[in-house]
Amino acid sequence: MAASMKKHPMPEQDPAVRAHNFEEVALGYDEETAVAEAGRCLNCKVPQCRKGCPVQVNIPAFISKVKERDFDGAISIIKESNSLPAVCGRVCPQESQCEKHCVLGKKGEPVGIGRLERFAADWQMAKDEEITPMHFAPDAQKVAVIGAGPAGLTCAGALARKGYRVTIFEALHVAGGVLSYGIPEFRLPKDKVVRKEIANLEKMGVKIELDSVAGRLYTVDELMQEEGFDAVFVGTGAGLPRFMGIPGENLNGVYSANEFLTRCNLMKAYQFPKYATPIHVGKHVAVVGGGNVAMDAARTALRLGAEHVYIVYRRSMEEIPARAEEVHHAKEEGIDFRLLNNPVEVIGDEKGWVKALRCVRMALGEPDASGRRRPVPMEGSKFQLEVDTVIIAIGTGPNPIVASTTPGMDTNKRGNIIADEETGATTKEGVFAGGDIVTGAATVILAMGAGKKAAAAMDEYLKRKKEA
Repeated sequence: MAASMKKHPMPEQDPAVRAHNFEEVALGYDEETAVAEAGRCLNCKVPQCRKGCPVQVNIPAFISKVKERDFDGAISIIKESNSLPAVCGRVCPQESQCEKHCVLGKKGEPVGIGRLERFAADWQMAKDEEITPMHFAPDAQKVAVIGAGPAGLTCAGALARKGYRVTIFEALHVAGGVLSYGIPEFRLPKDKVVRKEIANLEKMGVKIELDSVAGRLYTVDELMQEEGFDAVFVGTGAGLPRFMGIPGENLNGVYSANEFLTRCNLMKAYQFPKYATPIHVGKHVAVVGGGNVAMDAARTALRLGAEHVYIVYRRSMEEIPARAEEVHHAKEEGIDFRLLNNPVEVIGDEKGWVKALRCVRMALGEPDASGRRRPVPMEGSKFQLEVDTVIIAIGTGPNPIVASTTPGMDTNKRGNIIADEETGATTKEGVFAGGDIVTGAATVILAMGAGKKAAAAMDEYLKRKKEA
């Protein structure tokens, strides 16, 4: 295969070294590599790549600027559509979005769009430019955004740029949502990337109220009727952990992936004793699930000192929902994949601590509603994994606080807020919603896309309201 048909490789930390530290795995392109990778772009007359981008970045235009070494021009094009490019360049599943449609990918490897986006964003961050604050009109309308995750931050940024005074109400003591509590440091550095992206929004004029649990501190109705907000966006995510409902899940040493990752990422357990957050990680850890969160939990457990970490997943490698890159990195680091296995019981010792995970082997049957082949238990195939920690990473649901305190805003049977797919409008006038609270747990970029769409619809709504 000709060299131009292959992506320039991403420089990475050596697996044997990185398995014992929390520094970023992927090191990013240097200037020469970025320009060379941008040179692979065919600059198609009808660019297919944009079809796959949930926030509609003008991909060929920004890549052309990288090719010309106009990195300022590249990042300004990206930021017209994407307010968190340094985040997206790291955690977006580009292989199933923009890069999936790249013409080069039909015969070779697609252009490294995500890697180039990261390069441009990092290049600008390294310059540490001053952000120009927005000048708000004296009669500017006020918008409340509930939740400082990807959907809320994107919606807030888009509305601030349109001249609205935006206040974000965040329940936790740090903004960022899943970017801060969920995604580990080695994939998404908090100080270097997340804090800077959020600080840029604040410098622009977005106010962020931390430790503010909407539904307890203020209800949506109180925000609109008593605090003077003209519209509200709800982006509270899906932070409620799901468990399997098997015996032994209440034993000591069983975590939800949410708790495990929150302790480590948000509460800095990985820097113990500098941060006094205790986290028990045994020598042998089983992580149940096959998504990105399962990979994050497994790789975090390894870095916290576990000697052996299993991924226990009930389907095969073909059905695994995690990004190929995350699976590849996990395998390189020595994570042990136990596929076509499903836990049926967590076994404890006489002191109430985990000592084993009982599993059953599975076979793949006919496709189910998801289009993937349904796993079926094989008779007489039970076995035990000797482990002292079990982390359940099988998905999350919506926190019910906001929905349960907002009369007139309908939810579905799973507790997700019902909102229009194109506008984010809920069944309650002036209230919009987007991201995981609407769709269930999905990706950062899809939440951002929802925040962006909702901001456009809220702008239309607020203009009509002002004229009325």
